[in-house]
Amino acid sequence: MIDEHDLAADEQQEDPFAGRRAAKPWMDDIRVYEKATSKYNDVCDKIDKLYASLEDKAAMHSEREFQIFWANLEVLKPSIYSRPPVPVVISRFRDRREINRHASEVLERTLITSFDLEDIDVTMRHVRDDLATNARGVVWLRYEADQQSERVTYDHVDRKDFAHEVARKWKEVGWVARRSWLTRKDGLARFGDEWLKATFTDKPDKSDDEQPATQMKAAVWEIWHKVKGVVVWVADGMEDVLDIQEPFLSLDQFFPCPRPAYGTLQRGSLIPVPDFVYYRDQVEEINEMTARISALAEALRMKGFYSAGVEELSDAIEAALKKTDNNALLIPVPNTAALGGAALKDSIVWLPVAEIAQVITQLIALRRQLIEDVYQITGLSDIMRGATNPNETLGAQQLKSQYGSVRVRDRQNELVRIARDVTRIAGEIISENFQPQTIMAMSQYEEAPKQQQVQQQIQGIRQQVQQKAQQVQQNPQLIQQLQSNPKLKQQAEQAVQQAQAQIKQLEGTVTIEQVLQFLQQERMRPFTLDIETDSTIQPDEQANQQAVTQFMGALATALAQLGPLVQAQPDAAPFAAEVLKFATAPFRSGRQLEGAIEEFADNMKQVAGQPKPNPELEKMKAEAEKYKADMALRKEDLAMRKDTEDRKLELEAQKIANARDADENAKAAEVNKELVKAGRSPDYAMTGNREQFNAISQMVQTVSENQASIAEGLGDLAQSLNAPKRVVRDEQGKAIGVETVAR
Repeated sequence: MIDEHDLAADEQQEDPFAGRRAAKPWMDDIRVYEKATSKYNDVCDKIDKLYASLEDKAAMHSEREFQIFWANLEVLKPSIYSRPPVPVVISRFRDRREINRHASEVLERTLITSFDLEDIDVTMRHVRDDLATNARGVVWLRYEADQQSERVTYDHVDRKDFAHEVARKWKEVGWVARRSWLTRKDGLARFGDEWLKATFTDKPDKSDDEQPATQMKAAVWEIWHKVKGVVVWVADGMEDVLDIQEPFLSLDQFFPCPRPAYGTLQRGSLIPVPDFVYYRDQVEEINEMTARISALAEALRMKGFYSAGVEELSDAIEAALKKTDNNALLIPVPNTAALGGAALKDSIVWLPVAEIAQVITQLIALRRQLIEDVYQITGLSDIMRGATNPNETLGAQQLKSQYGSVRVRDRQNELVRIARDVTRIAGEIISENFQPQTIMAMSQYEEAPKQQQVQQQIQGIRQQVQQKAQQVQQNPQLIQQLQSNPKLKQQAEQAVQQAQAQIKQLEGTVTIEQVLQFLQQERMRPFTLDIETDSTIQPDEQANQQAVTQFMGALATALAQLGPLVQAQPDAAPFAAEVLKFATAPFRSGRQLEGAIEEFADNMKQVAGQPKPNPELEKMKAEAEKYKADMALRKEDLAMRKDTEDRKLELEAQKIANARDADENAKAAEVNKELVKAGRSPDYAMTGNREQFNAISQMVQTVSENQASIAEGLGDLAQSLNAPKRVVRDEQGKAIGVETVAR
């Protein structure tokens, strides 16, 4: 009989997530978070309705309100964010390593392209609006890939669609979750038939003409649990999770989202507190004052009473108040005495308009004070609102502007921080998941060569060296010239050394394959590259111009003081280079300018290591080179003349030898004739000449052998002279000779 416990154990071994497939524990965590933030969401719902509710704002008979909340947010939002972030990737320690420079440039270009393609500005504006209105904004990153493309998406997450473990600090958060709304079709494609068990509800969805304007959708929570090291998809109304797996992204902080952009937080928790709650009472009072002013303004019409008929005074007053005509209005009253007297001046009595106007004036003053209180609470200064005092000095206005922006500076820094974190997470995803061809297509980087190109260049240099070596080996005359001409031999050795130096330099060249491999190193990349973003707030042109002027002034002052120092004391160049870097460090400059400053400082160090040029010495060297060139030309001319004279002598000697040979042949012919007449052999004379010829040939051969022996001896002597030597000493240490050291 099979034990059920054994089956369960086997199943758990085959399925590492067997004990975590129940949906209830995961949904319980979500419910705990929703309960903890229920008050926050209720307040935010009211704030959103107050900020922009078309139904309420478009009502024709609604009470008059002073829209100070909307006005404040419209001033605050562009103050804390107004332009999209631009990624900046630099070497962390500025050591100017080639691979760091290439890697930072490739990653920076790829991130810029990704931000442009995915329109990061839209996401950042949503985060800004959430931060300004509800004190929290969330961004979620996703990696999407198919056969045609790869990309990183930057999604803004609504406050009700984001959850995390209830904790005091973000570092203590063990899991984060995001809710998405999927249709039946999308859910089936992702999760299969299990998706049909989810709870569907009406959810507006943009669709084409073939689909209805409203589709049934179900909510699915994507949970990233750092403690358990899993990613879970779970939906309402299901007993089991839709999917569970190990993280498909290897991120430094595990979560695919940075820490949300927070405003004010409740002490000891991560529950945001919207700014509006701090001046809600003032806004309500301002609206109440506005409603009173509007009601009293309706009574500011000329309305009076006069004596006539039998009507009652109360009915006349009631009729007067009901009239809304802007023209003067008189109401007849039956009893003149009721008006206060029978005199003509008392026959018409007007309603107290002056008192009403005075009350309105007082209400306006009170409302103005409440508005000023709101400005003090929110930190919106007069300069930010454009309301300046013309009698104030420029320094006073700048001081007010500076301190007026202190209250929003934290919001600005928070958006810069979340933009930086988004950039870093995107850099991790791109470096570790994108294909090399995708990165190269997005970066359009061509400064680093490919490994194949470098190998081809190295192979080409080696082939050239081998071809020249083969040419020398196959030509004995070239070998003899190299052996007999030390200068030519030295030139050949220098050519080989230059080729080896080129090969070594090419082997040290950073290739694009090395750059991509460097980016994929998860542990090395964060230590060597620093990923930041530029400012996301609107730059002040006047401040930028002033900063540039200050930078140029500091640079000019440093160069003016350091230049003479380096000229007088070249050894001080390293110190001057470091001082120059220190003087320009407080100013944020571009990558190219920073690199140029560092290169200039390095050149100062190199120049310091070189001897100071001597004009007289340079002049003497030039004259010596000229004299040397003249002597070389004269020597060449003498050699040409000597060759010409030698050729002439050889021709004369040849003529004399030919004449002598002709004369001897003639004499030999005469002797032969005499010998023939005498009856002797005619070859005697020729035989004698042949013996003489053989003797001469033997002499020439001997001379040639002696010359070869002499040449070989001279070669051995030159080699012996060029070989390293050492002094030979006796037992007392006295030098007694020199011996050649064997190589």
